[in-house]
Amino acid sequence: MTSDWELLEKARSGSKNAWNELINKYHFRLVNVAMLITGSLSSAQDAAQEAFIRLINVREQNHDGSFNAYITRITYNFALKEKARLFRLQSLDNVDVPDDSNPIGDALKNEKDKTLADAIQSLTDDHKDILVLRLYGELSYEEIAAELDVPLGTVKSRIFYAVKTCREELRKRGILE
Repeated sequence: MTSDWELLEKARSGSKNAWNELINKYHFRLVNVAMLITGSLSSAQDAAQEAFIRLINVREQNHDGSFNAYITRITYNFALKEKARLFRLQSLDNVDVPDDSNPIGDALKNEKDKTLADAIQSLTDDHKDILVLRLYGELSYEEIAAELDVPLGTVKSRIFYAVKTCREELRKRGILE
């Protein structure tokens, strides 16, 4: 089985199949991470695209870490820059979510996803960023601590309180009992 680092090298050498495999594997998740940071779907798509462009153009010398952590960190940093660039953070009510389905079940799932995203958006930046990197970026506690340059105990504590706050918010909205 080819590692993601090997796929990246093949993509840099011109393999469209390798490039497509990386995009198919990571794009959706990276857009989710960036959207929860920026609050804007278009800004999130831009951040993910910038991350992929950086992947192709900047040669990482050290492949010791996980590829997932590397690409998530790049996207996270672009999302933070995009968030700083925006004049104000858009409400998720104004985000244009593509409608590519029409069954009732999908509509209910989308509403629950939106409610969860609203709960995450209500967190302080410190708590939101760590929770997004853990849940949507799929980074380990150690990778988050290294990325944000905070102690491991701080990561664990912030995740605990972020989840607790989201649960309380979801209970208020009738999503959790």
